[in-house]
Amino acid sequence: MRFSPAALAMSLVLATVSSAGFGQSADVEIKARSVAYMEQGETAQKQGNLELATDLYETALAVDPRNGSAFIALAQIARVQKLPGKAIRFYREALILDPNNLDALAGQGEALVQRGAVEKAKINLSRIETLCRTRCSQTTQLSSVIKTSEKTPVLSAQAVTPKPKVGDEKSEEVAPN
Repeated sequence: MRFSPAALAMSLVLATVSSAGFGQSADVEIKARSVAYMEQGETAQKQGNLELATDLYETALAVDPRNGSAFIALAQIARVQKLPGKAIRFYREALILDPNNLDALAGQGEALVQRGAVEKAKINLSRIETLCRTRCSQTTQLSSVIKTSEKTPVLSAQAVTPKPKVGDEKSEEVAPN
């Protein structure tokens, strides 16, 4: 009898906590409007209208920021536009949502190679190989990009200092007053 009020209170707390868990549903589905904008963006991208596709993908993200496919699509457009830094950032956003997304890992690896960070791309390749027990298309794709980049010679940036041309400027003669 001495423990009945404590046991009753404890069972009431457990019942309340456990029923709250059952009442909440896992909201993992991407909103239908976001998916519709993604489909329109894919159509625009296939037609070559990258600006419209970018706008539609960004709208899809505005509707549902958890749409990792929109981040990947924006990254692909950035790579086509030769903007590897922007592509890497979009792939990073997709990987925050799903750290095991093979397409995002492979795309980020390709963007890293495009930027010249081959060693970081190799880290992505090893991560893909770890996640994908069998041979995946992403593994083949990224490894071939890395091998191709290793064959091309590395060009260092050369500082070009323009030589000043003295006497090319015409000096204005001041007329005496």
